[in-house]
Amino acid sequence: MFLGIRDLAFAKGRFALTTAVLFLLSLMVVMLSGLTAGLGNRSIAAVQGIGADHFAFDAPAPDRELSFADSRIGEAQRSGLAAQPGVDDAAIVGVATTRVTGAGGDVGAAAFGVDGSSFAAPVPLRPGDVAVERTLADDNGWDLGQRVEAGGRSFTVRALLDDSYYSHQPVVWFDRADWLALPTSGGSEGTIVALRTTAAFDASAVGAATGTAIADVPEAVNAIGGYSSERGSLLLMQGMLLVVGALVAGAFFTVWTVQRTQDLAVLGAIGASPGYLLCDALGQGLLVLVTGAGLGTLTAVGLGNLAAQVVPFTLTAAGTSVPFVAFVVLGMLGATAAVIRVATVDPLEALGAAR
Repeated sequence: MFLGIRDLAFAKGRFALTTAVLFLLSLMVVMLSGLTAGLGNRSIAAVQGIGADHFAFDAPAPDRELSFADSRIGEAQRSGLAAQPGVDDAAIVGVATTRVTGAGGDVGAAAFGVDGSSFAAPVPLRPGDVAVERTLADDNGWDLGQRVEAGGRSFTVRALLDDSYYSHQPVVWFDRADWLALPTSGGSEGTIVALRTTAAFDASAVGAATGTAIADVPEAVNAIGGYSSERGSLLLMQGMLLVVGALVAGAFFTVWTVQRTQDLAVLGAIGASPGYLLCDALGQGLLVLVTGAGLGTLTAVGLGNLAAQVVPFTLTAAGTSVPFVAFVVLGMLGATAAVIRVATVDPLEALGAAR
């Protein structure tokens, strides 16, 4: 790709402009990926952190989907689930909203009620104790041993938890006996049953035998109100940016290839094969794409670390590398569509058209 590199060095302005556009598109894709992961984590972190591999919901009506908001489950169902083949452990989890009052004022939170000695409890809890999401506690000046009020009763903060959120609300964990006394519990015994299972577990058979709907973890988190629609919207925006990037790359290399037609024709006339011409053109495209997307990705990592201090933002290795690879691959597809004419260019016709 000698000619391609020389061409880039000669046309520094066009190279810089195209790289800048690809840089901005890549930056937006990776930043949006981090925002998608961060917002998603603020909806599902507490449910994922329970440590179950399946969840049992109250079976919805045929025309309804699984939903935490609609599910009501009791001790009889938990006992039935615990007795099923392939079930190692079963624990009721109650989910509601509440207001918590402490030294820093009155704030809203998600209230999770669990048996304080079960695997579903993030820490051992006794009646009268609560475990509070750390950011919520820090924002309101709560510390271990401090008293807070919820549902007209007083509780002692026994533990501070990192990254415990449900539906964008920080979670306060109660022993289930206390959770049942909250006005917002609705008088139900619980919302779902968290299950730990073995390879012998048959979700369909267990659900039919107990009158419940069994969901694995991905299905369960999609039952959290607004999670799937929010995530779908953000992923759609990422996809649109990737398509725009491919179109920009394709349009850029279409124009660039037309301008290079005479040079490519000369190479063809002196014996360069169509494969050599394609490698030269596509190598040039790959260099531009990797430079623009790479700089955008690295900048997004730096900005993401700053953004995470003030907004829900989570950058993972996959969340960084997948958008970068997708951007380069789609950009190369656009570039290939633009420069494929190089393989069939007639040197005599190209030289004649350039005169």
